[in-house]
Amino acid sequence: MPKPLIAIVGRPNVGKSLLFNRITGKRLAIVEDTPGVTRDRLYASSDWNGREFDLVDTGGIEPKTDSEILLFMREQALLAIDMADVIVLVCDINTGVTAADQDVANMLLRCKKPIVLVVNKMDSTGATNPDIYEFYNLGLGDPIAVSAVHGHGTGDLLDECVKNFPPRGEAEEEDDRIPVAIIGKPNVGKSSLLNRILGETRVIVSDVAGTTRDAVDARFENALGKYLFIDTAGIRRKSRVDDRIEKYSVMRAQMAIERSDVCLLLIDALEGVTEQDTKVAGLAHEAGKATVIVVNKWDAVEKDGKTMDKYRDDVRRDLSYMTYAPIVFISAQTGQRVDRLFELINYVNDQAAMRITTGMLNNVLADATARMQPPTDKGRRLKIFYMTQISVRPPTFVCFCNSAELFHFSYQRYLENQIRGVFGMEGTPIRLIVRERGDDT
Repeated sequence: MPKPLIAIVGRPNVGKSLLFNRITGKRLAIVEDTPGVTRDRLYASSDWNGREFDLVDTGGIEPKTDSEILLFMREQALLAIDMADVIVLVCDINTGVTAADQDVANMLLRCKKPIVLVVNKMDSTGATNPDIYEFYNLGLGDPIAVSAVHGHGTGDLLDECVKNFPPRGEAEEEDDRIPVAIIGKPNVGKSSLLNRILGETRVIVSDVAGTTRDAVDARFENALGKYLFIDTAGIRRKSRVDDRIEKYSVMRAQMAIERSDVCLLLIDALEGVTEQDTKVAGLAHEAGKATVIVVNKWDAVEKDGKTMDKYRDDVRRDLSYMTYAPIVFISAQTGQRVDRLFELINYVNDQAAMRITTGMLNNVLADATARMQPPTDKGRRLKIFYMTQISVRPPTFVCFCNSAELFHFSYQRYLENQIRGVFGMEGTPIRLIVRERGDDT
């Protein structure tokens, strides 16, 4: 189930991205002194004292501005605030409390969510800078002194965040639900599909607190199982939208994908697979998520006896890296084959969680190497000693061999196909990690 979500917010240039990188331990966000700098990635996972959580970095909030860029960044931050369980407001000790800080604080107080006040750039050790007491004027409780540069105070910050996480029991109640992200470009029928699902033979349906017009979560139960559907805004064509909004759309889709176990990739039957479809499909594939390709608006397509087979071949060609994903043809408007989705969701979810014993894997490996000899280079032949599975979602295998350099990509793909041929694993990507003997595992 989705982990607790922390949103880092504040006005521009207070050190939000640096703090984000410090907490995650990785340089995921680009750090610059220029307000509104584009970030490579704004979403990551981390943990503290045994509690895992997700972290969202946002652009700076300028409550009063006519700048298109700053208006966009404020919209982005509001989305993160709506989705968050805990909000971290970052301020700057060097500037003191500004009017923008006060406006942001007032805005956050209205959202009725736990707020942790952080005063950044407290880089010196020893006596506390007395200027920090000015931040009590924001009305958000005790400020926490932090140095994102040196890491001082981040433990206190995370302790306070964890105190405000939902109890573990609430998350455990959701453990039997399958999180399903409905992804795709705009106007392929994502919301129509969700409405169709929620409007028929429903047992329990409730809106999750913190939803927005851009991302909607809905719980749903039927005879086949329990689900959490995540509806998202789509990725738009670059010719029709600014690059900043394009990145924003990608972020929303990526957040939904990260929170899910299964993705429903919707494609418009009238348009076929487009560049935008391949982009969002690539996000699901790279994230290792089980995926079902859903061709919507099938009722509007003129058909003969071979139309479906030809369309399926075209999809396989255009999404050649996702040949493992089953394809279903539906109409969200009429409800045609929508019920079939639940069987496929359950099926690919089970496939992604499959575990294979080392003994069975090595029987397949022995048979595969006997059928096709491993490659050679300058008289030296690749030797694969054994294979073992190390994780699921996606199924991930480690092959121990004498030379990673000899383990060509084509032979890795061959072994992947052999594994699929024996164990199925339809609907889920497979990860194959190559280790030379003596490498750390």
